[in-house]
Amino acid sequence: MSFRLNAITKSAVYIFLFALTVSGMAQDGTIYALEAPAEPEAIPLETGGVENQPSTETWFRQWGDPMARNISTATLTPFLPDPGKANGTAVIVAPGGGFRWLSMGNEDWEVAEALAKQGIAAFVLKYRLHPTPESLDDFRASMNRPVTPPSGSPDEAQETPPQRPRSNLSNQLEDAEAAYAMIVNRAEEWGVDTNNIGMMGFSAGAGLTMHSTLNSETMDLAFIAPIYGGMGAVDVPENAPPMFNVIAADDFLFNGNFDLIESWYKADRPVEFHLYQNGGHGFGLGNPNRTSNRWFDAFIYWLKVNEFLPAGSEE
Repeated sequence: MSFRLNAITKSAVYIFLFALTVSGMAQDGTIYALEAPAEPEAIPLETGGVENQPSTETWFRQWGDPMARNISTATLTPFLPDPGKANGTAVIVAPGGGFRWLSMGNEDWEVAEALAKQGIAAFVLKYRLHPTPESLDDFRASMNRPVTPPSGSPDEAQETPPQRPRSNLSNQLEDAEAAYAMIVNRAEEWGVDTNNIGMMGFSAGAGLTMHSTLNSETMDLAFIAPIYGGMGAVDVPENAPPMFNVIAADDFLFNGNFDLIESWYKADRPVEFHLYQNGGHGFGLGNPNRTSNRWFDAFIYWLKVNEFLPAGSEE
């Protein structure tokens, strides 16, 4: 595996291997304490802390996925492609977790690796979170998650919906804006075309992607890809970026609601929508034997057709 700027991507390789190791561990839905992995190349965004934060950043594991909570220092980690594959396109990747934790493997590192393999510079955004109880036992009780595996497992069960995110996302928006500004400022170093910076988010990260699109005065996103996020109607700006949207019919966030897609369509802004038969919520790049498993291939093709990627980009 070859990457551009070895000094910056050492942590990316470590994180990917760490995620692969974790993925083979317990898949029973139990929340386990997890030692925080080394992230030597994570770049602090210097956006401040979190008020009334009861604890330092801690990690846990559930469904085999490493997750972080009580994040009060936002960071950005570059996953840069090999020079022979690099095409200048960049994507900020925002994981989900109801703004109370971040799913760092399934919806972050693995996605960034997949983007880098396509010649895209991916930037993992570890944004600040709302506080959760300091003790792991108290946090377990607050999660209100089931004891059966999520959709995509043999038992076909799906995790219960997370609590609705709090309305104040000022910290998270500030982190996204700082990430975008850093990519622009270091574009030459990282081989990024500043006209081709997009943002992709999963679940709550999709919510942050949409919130940034609708509210930021400093981000000029070329495209957005909210993946299994909220589907409610929004007021679409005249210059809203093209949107690639994915959700599964058996996702609790869908419920037959096409309002977000209709909002983009009525605003006469480019939109591509994939409603998959199954996949549940939180499937990341995919779970075995689900129709939603090919969404990433469709996304890459969408980027090429819309000329966000060169026609000869890596297949």
